Amino acid sequence: MDFTLTERQSHWRDRVRAFVENHVRPHDADYHAQQREGGRWKVLPVVEEAKAKAKAAGIWNLFMPPTSGRVHVDDSFAFDGPGLTNLEYALCAEEMGRISWASEAFNCSAPDTGNMEVLHRYGTRDQKDRWLKPLMDGEIRSAFLMTEPAVASSDATNIETRIERDGNHYVLNGVKWWSSGAGDPRCKIAIVMGKTDFEAQRHAQQSMILMELDAPGVNILRHLPVFGYDDAPHGHMEIELKDVRVPVDNMLLGEGRGFEIAQGRLGPGRIHHCMRTIGVAESAIDAMAKRLLSRVAFGKVLAEQSVWEQRIAEARIDIELNRLLCLKAADMMDKAGNKGAQGEIAMIKVSAPRMALRIIDDAIQAHGGAGVSEDFDLAKAYAGIRTLRLADGPDEVHNRSIARMEFGRHGGREAIAAARAAAGR
Repeated sequence: MDFTLTERQSHWRDRVRAFVENHVRPHDADYHAQQREGGRWKVLPVVEEAKAKAKAAGIWNLFMPPTSGRVHVDDSFAFDGPGLTNLEYALCAEEMGRISWASEAFNCSAPDTGNMEVLHRYGTRDQKDRWLKPLMDGEIRSAFLMTEPAVASSDATNIETRIERDGNHYVLNGVKWWSSGAGDPRCKIAIVMGKTDFEAQRHAQQSMILMELDAPGVNILRHLPVFGYDDAPHGHMEIELKDVRVPVDNMLLGEGRGFEIAQGRLGPGRIHHCMRTIGVAESAIDAMAKRLLSRVAFGKVLAEQSVWEQRIAEARIDIELNRLLCLKAADMMDKAGNKGAQGEIAMIKVSAPRMALRIIDDAIQAHGGAGVSEDFDLAKAYAGIRTLRLADGPDEVHNRSIARMEFGRHGGREAIAAARAAAGR
């Protein structure tokens, strides 16, 4: 087992790291200053400038798989990414996670990443021309509408949004929430998950369809802050769909195939979050160490207090453990596919946010009252990472999957049936 990075892995990681340090971090104050000026829901010049530089440098759409060698009808352009593996991208995403808006500079921010992968994998040529190309060019943004306020959306079979065929259109009715990205004025298209057949088998009722955000009947009911943070200009919205008419050509893959698409989308998306979370944790331990080395209390530098030595040590251990698990999951995805790596994906999805939250919490404690203020990014980082314990499936769902795989190694269902029979149940 060799943990040495290959030349290609180091090449891409170092390019991203250098860009973040030279073109993102120096402008972080500009980002926050521009966000404070005027309205909240706007395009920030500092982000657009960074995007132009990253695109010109070829550090762009790093998560996208290559399509070279595939035959498309009437291909006027290739929907290509640089062809990074999941393992190679993991190293890059960690670097992006160190600054809150760095991912967007490389056109690698959610939910666009997952939506582009869906269009790349399942979209028709027409859908790719109309929506994938401008997304890959960084000209527009997108949203993903799945969860609903009226049902427990951790079980996606509960969703109630209706997608009903009416001639050459589908008619959409329902209410979605936590529609991340819908606040951005560049957000033009959404992937909506709903039911086309309420009588079909449980996992064949759902479908996914492309819906334009400015279609009649799409009503943004309210913005949903996270622990008081609006996450502008990205935002998270509650959206009513009232008799929204969508052309039949906007259906993705076909009726009843929504779960198939969801599994293809969520596997990579879940681990992308975890990759960036490692970077967030690294930023938190950096902030904590610098603070502890610069403050004196009760006659000692804080770093000399044994309690802080223990916390710093545990933080470093936790980061290293989670990085190894994250890289293992990414490597297994490359070698065995998303399904073959589902155990590792579930484990890192649970472990990484919990780890980062512990470290951010200690960093807040090290900063005292300043830690919960807006003078540092720690409070906002905590809010964002806490959300990841719910996004793309809550911890309980992933833990259930992990436990079932573990029980499966010991007979699983058969053992449970035998135990019940022995107990007379």
